[in-house]
Amino acid sequence: MDTKLTLKLDKFVIEQAKEYASLHKRSLSRIIESYLKTLINRDKNEDESDIEISPFVKSISTGVKIPADLDYKSEMLKHLEDKHK
Repeated sequence: MDTKLTLKLDKFVIEQAKEYASLHKRSLSRIIESYLKTLINRDKNEDESDIEISPFVKSISTGVKIPADLDYKSEMLKHLEDKHK
């Protein structure tokens, strides 16, 4: 459920934020909401990791687990050899 919120911000910041939102074809409200969600989630997950992952990167996650010891060079070589047989 969406609820109205009134903020007092510097006029220049508002103008620049509106321009940014327009360029990215998003509403300023949704950008601010997304930012606040990021802050909230970061506080909740602070113990899990020191690395901050952007909401965009999280949205494209496939859920595939990659082994830490994966030799990507040999895997790429195998892939290319199979591809060009």
